[in-house]
Amino acid sequence: MKKVVIIIGIVAVAIIALGITFSMEIERYNYQTSLFSGAAQAENFTRQNDFYPINEMQPADHPSALPVGDPFTLPSSFTFQEQTFNTTEFLDKTDTGALLVLHRGKLRYATYALPAGEDVAWLTHSISKTLVATAVGLAYQQGFINSLDDPIDHYVPMLSTSGYAGVSIRDVLQMSSGIRWNEDYSDPESDLNQFGITIFTGASYDEFVSTLVSEREPGTYNSYTGMDSQALTMLVRAVTEMSLSDYLSANVWQPLGMQDRAFWTTDKNGVELGLGGLSATARDLAKIGELYRNQGVWQGQQILNSDWIVQSTTATAPHLTRGENPNSKHTMGYGFQWWLPAGDEQDYAAIGIYNQFIYVNPKHATVIVKLSAYRDYANTSVPDPYLETETFSMFREIAAKVSERP
Repeated sequence: MKKVVIIIGIVAVAIIALGITFSMEIERYNYQTSLFSGAAQAENFTRQNDFYPINEMQPADHPSALPVGDPFTLPSSFTFQEQTFNTTEFLDKTDTGALLVLHRGKLRYATYALPAGEDVAWLTHSISKTLVATAVGLAYQQGFINSLDDPIDHYVPMLSTSGYAGVSIRDVLQMSSGIRWNEDYSDPESDLNQFGITIFTGASYDEFVSTLVSEREPGTYNSYTGMDSQALTMLVRAVTEMSLSDYLSANVWQPLGMQDRAFWTTDKNGVELGLGGLSATARDLAKIGELYRNQGVWQGQQILNSDWIVQSTTATAPHLTRGENPNSKHTMGYGFQWWLPAGDEQDYAAIGIYNQFIYVNPKHATVIVKLSAYRDYANTSVPDPYLETETFSMFREIAAKVSERP
């Protein structure tokens, strides 16, 4: 009997030890399998460092807060396709963790819902792509890249045997690489969900990108491809000889006086998930919106060339234009990893899944950040439940109202 008790004790200790050893993997599995299931995600979006290894970006040496303007009250409702939505109910429905409204650079409105907070880093998903493109723009203006029309594999030899061989950096920035890619969240066989296995195991992101093949001629069709952003992450690392995190820390987080720690989830090799692994606070993300709204100028200093801003936020080819387009999968246009909503407002946005946005409306001198965990996002393969076009109607109503003179 004593021997049995000892054996049971040894087994129990072994199980506990295994649980401790693989605790991150267990947490990661529980998290990844809960995505797009209707499960609440707000807590998960604030603790990505419990699920994955990370690279950090520390607050600036001289952090600066956003200037505060006169308080602003959100419009009580907005209209989308002749239907009226209650603003508060819509924000609640989309599980909004943070909403910030800036007008002419001043913070006019801010609200947070737990577990979000003004100093809480929140997973931004595909808003990350816009930061990757910003890093490419900085590398270009610093002379690390000779031309945006250069083939990306000229700088990243690992891609020379993939579908990216001969594809220009410009076409990759504009999601027009021609790479075959299925980003259907509800299809377990989609390329995106296959990449999810790579994310779970921590296997090499670079190696996954290098296996992709071409589907159509580059520069002719706009098709949202997460791997384009991951290929750009490879480009930044190759030309700067720095990690994406370190490069953005030095060239964005420091000069913009970011107040808070941010971080990127990585694979086992320390390579950042450029397509969607950035966690940051809403107030620091608002500074990215302001940088673009002000044509790359921050507090009188030209951080990013104005020409880059224009190209980033403008449809520069027919397949990238706003609205219905036979050469695009989307009704929104596309720039350099910025979305261009349909209509004549000339606004633009970085968008992350689960209803997250950095929205910029130059006409009304407005920037809006919305961090969310909309639990019903992508429950089906039909995009209507995403509520993105409805959200743009709300943003446009807010921008129009906040810019009105008293």
